Amino acid sequence: MRRSAAVRSAAEALSCVKDGAVVAVSGFNMANTPEYLILEMHRMYRATGHPRGIFMLADALPAIPDRGLDAVAKDLFLRRDRRFMRGISVPFLGFSPWLQKLVKDDLVEAYSWPMGVAAYWFREVASGRPGVISKIGIDTAIDPRKDGGRLNGLAESRNTCSVRKIMVDGQEYLLYEAPKPNIALVRGTTADRRSNITMEDEAIRGTVLSIAQATKAHPEPGRVIAQVRHATADNASPRAVEIPGPLVDYVVVSPNAYHWQVGSTVYDPAFGSSADARAEVQQAPMDPVQQVIARRVLSELVQEAGKKGSPFIVNLGIGIPALISRLAVQEKVDDCIVTVLESGQWGGMALPGVDFGAAVGPFALSTMPDMFSNFEGGTIDAASLGFLQVGKNGDVNPSMLPGRLYGPGGFPVIAGGSPRVYFAGAFTAGKSEITVEGGKLKIAKDGPVDKFVGKVYKNFFSGSQALKFGKEVLYVTERAVFELVPDGLKLKEVAPGVDLDRDVISRMGFRPLASATPKSMDRALFSPGPLRLAARLRSA
Repeated sequence: MRRSAAVRSAAEALSCVKDGAVVAVSGFNMANTPEYLILEMHRMYRATGHPRGIFMLADALPAIPDRGLDAVAKDLFLRRDRRFMRGISVPFLGFSPWLQKLVKDDLVEAYSWPMGVAAYWFREVASGRPGVISKIGIDTAIDPRKDGGRLNGLAESRNTCSVRKIMVDGQEYLLYEAPKPNIALVRGTTADRRSNITMEDEAIRGTVLSIAQATKAHPEPGRVIAQVRHATADNASPRAVEIPGPLVDYVVVSPNAYHWQVGSTVYDPAFGSSADARAEVQQAPMDPVQQVIARRVLSELVQEAGKKGSPFIVNLGIGIPALISRLAVQEKVDDCIVTVLESGQWGGMALPGVDFGAAVGPFALSTMPDMFSNFEGGTIDAASLGFLQVGKNGDVNPSMLPGRLYGPGGFPVIAGGSPRVYFAGAFTAGKSEITVEGGKLKIAKDGPVDKFVGKVYKNFFSGSQALKFGKEVLYVTERAVFELVPDGLKLKEVAPGVDLDRDVISRMGFRPLASATPKSMDRALFSPGPLRLAARLRSA
């Protein structure tokens, strides 16, 4: 009879990691990241030279600047070390500047799949399947006819993780394949006497169960190491258990310094409970120009929610879209506009920056694979996501430029699956002087970088695929709103105070379709005070 996993020191537990191991790691920024195990595994390597040659797989990114995997990447980059980590597959590198440097300099082979695909992959491998089959990625940079998810030259030559086109009933799909993990580093809050892992203090549930199951699956079942804050001699409630004890080989109790709930906070009970977020929302300042953009998207959501007549489920991406949850609370429409995050939160107020992925006062927490099923299957009603570039045919690049290796994150699955997509971002990039005054937009100095271009650098949203499947797509900025139509982008609205030719047309790499006199954006968006959207919903 297999005994329950005993609590071990990090060194004892990590001694099972052999050279060449494929190591699966949980973590969304700092949420759910087993930082202590990551750092201790690297410390063991520095002290003994082992384990070396590991290949790391993650469901998101277990790092923020100078924390978690980024701290390891910094050491490897500064020492030009190629031995500890031979390769990595992570959906997003944006919060790990040192990992980006490693990848750019070909010190590790690197792959980046959409976050939902990465989360699904663990669940599929746990079920004994070869990988994930999905339409997500077709006609984008992830398509094998383009980059195929490979980020650098080493990945091109080794192809450890592959994306292949297959046909099913005459339709194109992509098959995502990677090596099965034989080590899992996961995180929970408490290990009970049977090594059942609970997550009562965690900001997200993540993909920890699927990661553990994929590691334990045949052939060649591997070892699962769980980082926790507490170990107890009590029995956990069966309904509270996220990872059953028989799937856990070793439990390691982490010092608090390496078990932060999110990037800025050791622990806040509001991140995992249905606490009322309204008081905090009222105190939070918001950039006036960003507020205009978020308000315009929220107005669209309220209009659509009024048509549907039931709770309207909306995914929010990082950046300006995350502000929409705050505005929904301020406007008292958060009961009808149900915001969700890719990390699993339902409701509440999304946190910004390195804390993104957590929310104040969510009413439910799903696992990441389950949440991404809502996206790819179109269960949600809409999504609002940021953008870096928009092309003339509606393609969108959310994050990538030469030398800027951010990866796709959750963007392709969310944008590709949602029936309505409202891209939200500033019209130009770079230092600018743009203000909101007297119900108008005033552009004293524009940003020097054009974001609406003839062709995007890397495409992670295909306008042609969106049209093929009948999606409703808007591109919302502070000075203009565009919609996707069969012939390209159509100018729908222009902000009051804006010169159409000087401030819009001349700053685009293509000429949008437009009527003789585009509609003006609602002046209320540029005025102080609430929009009274709750009243609009009641009258719908």
